[in-house]
Amino acid sequence: MRAVERRNATFQQWQALLTNRAKRQSSGELIVQGVRPISMAVAAGVPFVSLLFDGRPRPSSWAAELMASGLAPVTRVAPDLLAELGERSDGAPELLAVVRHPGSDDVAALPEVPDALVVAFDRPSSPGNIGSLVRSADALGAHAVVVTGHAADPWDPQSVRASTGSIFSLPVLRLSGPAPLLDWATGRATVIGTDESGDVELPAAPLTAAAVVVIGNETTGMSRAWRDGCDVTVRIPMTGGASSLNAAAAGAVVLYEALRQRSRDPQRPAS
Repeated sequence: MRAVERRNATFQQWQALLTNRAKRQSSGELIVQGVRPISMAVAAGVPFVSLLFDGRPRPSSWAAELMASGLAPVTRVAPDLLAELGERSDGAPELLAVVRHPGSDDVAALPEVPDALVVAFDRPSSPGNIGSLVRSADALGAHAVVVTGHAADPWDPQSVRASTGSIFSLPVLRLSGPAPLLDWATGRATVIGTDESGDVELPAAPLTAAAVVVIGNETTGMSRAWRDGCDVTVRIPMTGGASSLNAAAAGAVVLYEALRQRSRDPQRPAS
């Protein structure tokens, strides 16, 4: 078993995958932290590059099985270094993984399914919000998440952690702007924007058929290009003093409404 005991070039390359977006993009790799995200990456068939192990004499059955599976080469990493890579202050994690990320920048990667439900997140600034929205999309039946415009990186460790591994369970795309997804939606799906002054309240939104649901930037909402491209905008009914919801929370509410409508639609085939 190969060992890394000091801050050599290999360790610095791993560190860069945590902190350097350009490095993640150029290498196509990322570090996955946590039992559930690693397990979900395995289940999704994500290609593994290496497993990083803290060298404890009695690993858990989960870690032992994973290392014995031949999934990827195992490297023993000094616990203090592995704690840094795991971004933990309470000691080294047992295992981390370096994987090839399955992201795409081409709408051809969107699944061709009837009544597709695609979530577009316009220029999100927070990786954590991306991951939270991906988690909700996975839980509530969406088929893909598309991050558009100048945005945080969906493959930032904060995003992967916030998704609790759901980022490996459905397609996650990055696009430079709305145009490719709007072209994809033409004749195929209704584009539904979210806005505090939307045309209709959420329960009236047409969510039973194919749809692209657009969630705007956390501060400024949807861009002009997205506003112009929407077929309808919806508002979430609210009480109290808050003028809006967190972007990821708003996305979860809309996706729950889509699931509710679709589960009650007699014209919709059983899944």
